Amino acid sequence: MKKILLLLMPFLLSASLTFTSNHNKEVSILESFDIEASFLYDPLMNKMKNSNKAIYKEKRFFKAMDDAYLFIPAVKNILTANNIPAEFLFLAMAESHFSTRAYSKKRASGLWQFMPKTGKHYGLKIDSYVDERRDIIKSTKAAAKYLSVLHEKFGKWYLAAIAYNCGEGRLGRAIKKAKSDELSVLLNPKKRYIPRESRLYIRKIVALALMGNDEEFLLNSEYEHLLNRANAYSVSTVRVPRGESLRRVSKLIGIPLKELKKLNRHLKYDFVPPYLKGYNIYIPYIKLSDFKQKYFEEKIKNIYRVHIVSSGENLSYIGKSYGVPYKMIMDFNGLKNTRLKLKQKLIIPIDNKSKMKKLNSKFYYLVKRGDTLESISKAHRVSVKMLKQQNRIKGSLIKAGERLKIYE
Repeated sequence: MKKILLLLMPFLLSASLTFTSNHNKEVSILESFDIEASFLYDPLMNKMKNSNKAIYKEKRFFKAMDDAYLFIPAVKNILTANNIPAEFLFLAMAESHFSTRAYSKKRASGLWQFMPKTGKHYGLKIDSYVDERRDIIKSTKAAAKYLSVLHEKFGKWYLAAIAYNCGEGRLGRAIKKAKSDELSVLLNPKKRYIPRESRLYIRKIVALALMGNDEEFLLNSEYEHLLNRANAYSVSTVRVPRGESLRRVSKLIGIPLKELKKLNRHLKYDFVPPYLKGYNIYIPYIKLSDFKQKYFEEKIKNIYRVHIVSSGENLSYIGKSYGVPYKMIMDFNGLKNTRLKLKQKLIIPIDNKSKMKKLNSKFYYLVKRGDTLESISKAHRVSVKMLKQQNRIKGSLIKAGERLKIYE
């Protein structure tokens, strides 16, 4: 019996040390959220963690972590630089499953699921060409600012997380009603101080953080490499001129276009905005050297514009408006026929800067006495048909003092 005990001693000691080490790590994770250690025994959180382990072990958890492998270090670095606990990485996982393409029914989008109004408030651009809520770096910086504001207002990180989910006003009213900001009080299912979704939300973030830092959990999977993600790959920010195509960049630095697009989901099309002198895109850090050596600015052959189809327009008219053959518009947009839908978006390749400047300016002509559609069309080198379509004129009569739009 003594021999058996002696043989088991190293194993028991190792198991004891492992348990102590894991327990200390779990307590440390809770402390990063300003949550007391007793929360480790919260039955709902543990049920969530254990069931998620069973579900995620095969697919979702590891796939999400693996897909985000390239940008997780960059996200963690931004959080740390802004004094946000690195564990808030898992708030993004709870929000979007680490998908920059995530989009909710309430119009929230991106890694951090910003609503349009909140995104714009924190400096994210949303227009016809970009949606920076899907920008890995800019959206994380915006989220860090927002979380900092919430933490400053409520004083605890778990409160900042809850407010991120249900809103500052809702949480403020809940604390006032409960006369306490203690987590155990706010999570009371009978009192319902905060919405059920928020009660589950904070538990989900903690459960994901515990899973994501569970070495044994990761070691027993095919994704062991995720343990080294902090020092492995990351992304680099590079600046390219307006109108630059991701396809061209991918060829120059030798990276699949699919992978480059994945890092640049904030671009709605295959090119950077044409209205800015330059714009940031992201490439893998390991490709930065190739970019510096091989990338060169090529004279822009095409500047792209997004055209929204309005009533009465057809491909022939749109092509003439931009000085582009309508078949080129069809090819560029992958159109199989000439039928268009109202408010359909078309990408128009414009072949020089002067046309872009001309098209970007709204030019109006004030009709003078004696003017006709024919005289105005000759003076401004536009067809009568185009003038009529642009200004929705059915006949041929125009009145002095009337303002006509010449270019869109």
